[in-house]
Amino acid sequence: MSDIIQLLPDHVANQIAAGEVVQRPASVVKELMENAIDADATTIKLIIKEAGKTLVQVIDDGKGMSVTDARLCFERHATSKIKSADDLFKLNTKGFRGEALASIAAIAHVELKTRQEKDEVGTEIRIEGSEISSQEVCVTPKGTSISVKNLFYNIPARRNFLKSNTVELRHILDEFHRVAMAHPNIRFEMFHNGNEVFNLPGSNYRQRIVNIFGGKTNEKLVPVDEETDLVTISGFVGKPEFAKKSRGEQFFFVNDRFIKSAYLNHAVNSAFEGLLKEKTHPSYFLYLKVDPKCIDINIHPTKTEIKFDDEHSLYAMLRSTIKHSLGQFNVAPVLDFDRDSSMDTPYEYKNKSAFTPTIEVDRTFNPFKEESSSIRSDRSLSNTNFGKGETFSKQRKDTTGSWENLYVGLESSMQEISKQRELDEEEEEETFSSIQFESTEVTGSLFDEKDTSTLEKKDTYQLQRKYIITTIKSGMIILNQHRAHERVLYEEMLKNITMANAVSQQLLFPLMLSFSVQEMVILKSVKEQLENTGFVFGAFKDEEIEIMGIPTVITESEVSVLLEQLLSDLENEVPEKGFSQTDILARSMAKSVAVKTGVLLDQMQQQHLVNSLFACTEPTITPDNKPTFITLTVDEIDKKF
Repeated sequence: MSDIIQLLPDHVANQIAAGEVVQRPASVVKELMENAIDADATTIKLIIKEAGKTLVQVIDDGKGMSVTDARLCFERHATSKIKSADDLFKLNTKGFRGEALASIAAIAHVELKTRQEKDEVGTEIRIEGSEISSQEVCVTPKGTSISVKNLFYNIPARRNFLKSNTVELRHILDEFHRVAMAHPNIRFEMFHNGNEVFNLPGSNYRQRIVNIFGGKTNEKLVPVDEETDLVTISGFVGKPEFAKKSRGEQFFFVNDRFIKSAYLNHAVNSAFEGLLKEKTHPSYFLYLKVDPKCIDINIHPTKTEIKFDDEHSLYAMLRSTIKHSLGQFNVAPVLDFDRDSSMDTPYEYKNKSAFTPTIEVDRTFNPFKEESSSIRSDRSLSNTNFGKGETFSKQRKDTTGSWENLYVGLESSMQEISKQRELDEEEEEETFSSIQFESTEVTGSLFDEKDTSTLEKKDTYQLQRKYIITTIKSGMIILNQHRAHERVLYEEMLKNITMANAVSQQLLFPLMLSFSVQEMVILKSVKEQLENTGFVFGAFKDEEIEIMGIPTVITESEVSVLLEQLLSDLENEVPEKGFSQTDILARSMAKSVAVKTGVLLDQMQQQHLVNSLFACTEPTITPDNKPTFITLTVDEIDKKF
């Protein structure tokens, strides 16, 4: 029998490796920017065209490469970072496996320009599908410039799996944020289709976070700082009142490398226990410094997951550090047994002795003693000086007669009051008998008699403030009030967006809401659809938006929650302009505004919700294809007995 195992050609092996390393244009951005950081660059420029599908270019002013290094960097497993297996456990650089450039060159057109500072001219290399098409001498600034064009040009199936430009750009922005936040001392610039997206000067960690996520972020941050033998923790956590429904602003960095860790995320959430609203997530930007020997980075192709030697201790330290920071900055209540300085004795009272006030009482005073009625009562306190311990002096002049005199003449007074009341009633009857009223015929009422009788019969019943029960001929229907209202609002929103006939309620004081640069881009793209639902916008600034009117179906307090949910939905599944975007917009707004579980509905609201649901085009399911109600027939109920 002939042999069936054979070695793969290099270009095929590189394409297979690219399937793990290069999943989308954002993967190329990550690898190239990390290479620029390893080259000790102080300025890194990222240029993107068509969300990276056409061009991804990274330009740095690092130390550059020699002619030989420029040629070898595209070979598989060619690296300057490790020479033995032991080096894997003392890594201080980003890339080390030598797979990134080889994988990228296998599935794209790559152009490399590089020059070292000591050289007068640089090297230019062009590669197409792992094959070097040209190598020339060129004039180029110090550093390296790598252009990756036509990604997945030779693997059409992989290219077809890419999402829309908006989705791919969001992934690129995520990678850009992760690299930029880990290295605030480096200047980063980003351009997309010729437009500047970010220009981040070198700064500290806090300023870098503010530059990326907007100026309003500064007031939301609580510093975290702790140094132990095992780990050094620094960074910031967001205040509980600014927690979001999405997990967008959650970042862990270990030795300046972004990682994902559900275990450490649980530690942060447990530190915020009791401080967050339901289904909200805290923001955090945490930087951990550990000994490279205590972690294993080489367990995931993209190096976003690492293994810690002592996870339990790290969990406990992270949790207690965040709890301490929240308490230290009066964000969370803490038990503090330290001395309160406000309770100290002032310096001027330090050597003074305490004075005990003395009080003299008139023991001969008798409240029932009869005195002359001509004398008026006068009680006063005089010569009151507590600081010197002086005594009270009381002067009392009782001018009332005996207490029995208070009731003299009471009976005759009551008889006079009764007679006067009878006379007033007779005059009032004569006055009203002479008044003529204009007759008005009642033409209608808000609810007709039929509707009123229906409500009195209580055809609906609310169960556990979650379900609405109503009867039909064959049995009964149980509605989920949140899902039913979501379906009603969805069809109403969809109609308003497409027909542009929504009604707005003007705000007395315009709302000013702050968003990041990325969120402002998304809001501008759906501005027209939002206006069709009833929103009225004022000025659109770089990081702030003015809202002057809102739809009638929502309240002013729900606006920020609605837009936050909308941005989260659009970021996760952003389609191109068209019906799909309108559909997502209507779904997100309906989900945010729909009546929640636990809200008490009166009889009229229950009946209105039932009638509105069955007036919908598709009343049986929500926009997310979940059932809005179930039916129980009499036969099914009989089987239960």
